[in-house]
Amino acid sequence: MSTSKTARIGLSTASVYPESTASGFELAARLGYDGVEVMVGIDPLSTQVGAVQRLVDYHHLPVLAIHAPCLLITQRVWGTDPWEKLERSAEAARVLGADVVVVHPPFRWQRDYARGFVEGIARLEDETGVIFAVENMYPWRAPGRGLQAYAPSWDPTEQDYAHTTLDLSHSSTAEQDCVELAETMGRSLTHIHLTDGTGSAKDEHLVPGRGTQRAADLLNNLANQDFRGHIIIEINTRRATSRSEREVDLVESLEFTRKHFVRTSTRRSSFAVTPEGEISELTP
Repeated sequence: MSTSKTARIGLSTASVYPESTASGFELAARLGYDGVEVMVGIDPLSTQVGAVQRLVDYHHLPVLAIHAPCLLITQRVWGTDPWEKLERSAEAARVLGADVVVVHPPFRWQRDYARGFVEGIARLEDETGVIFAVENMYPWRAPGRGLQAYAPSWDPTEQDYAHTTLDLSHSSTAEQDCVELAETMGRSLTHIHLTDGTGSAKDEHLVPGRGTQRAADLLNNLANQDFRGHIIIEINTRRATSRSEREVDLVESLEFTRKHFVRTSTRRSSFAVTPEGEISELTP
């Protein structure tokens, strides 16, 4: 469960949508995040590596990860060939100094891409030296049935990936327990999208601690296991009515992470002898 020397807490630029990538950097720097995950998407600036580098230089804030454009709304970003998208994501990571590319499993209708996906991810890692952390997704739930929208599977633990990303909103929608999923991912767990959900069929991306996923337990476990990957806040703030309201959610998410990503201390007991000769434990 490790990539870099120390775990860092970053902000996904998706967390400030509909504000821009530039706003994501500004807020991350001002609120005290350790870095940024760039969601390559519909904001044209996110696709321009030179422009992102200028944000890095201006805010003195590193790019920790690149999220490849693999959403339905980004099907034409960086072309339509899914492998080209991943190659360009790796090149962006290399130029910007990031060590991780986050990628979703293919959609079921991307048959050729899906057929060679597992082997192709391994090949890209070997060729580029960049980590491709495949993210857990979820079945699309419809009344009475679940739709398998991803192939070879929405659950990356069913394939042999060297590196995986755990997203707590996705585990919530999939009706999984994030702590148990992390244990199943084991040594492949490289990257965290810290958020929350209530088990709804809708991918909620709540502020961690506001849902039913065991986010605090997960963070504590990771700290005790010396997790050294990136912990990225990826929440939905689209309903924020103002910049200040959005900041409240971003600050709360960062404080929650720092509070719970700590090793469990071993309490040392002290004893004293009472005047009656009895031994009593002193509570620190």
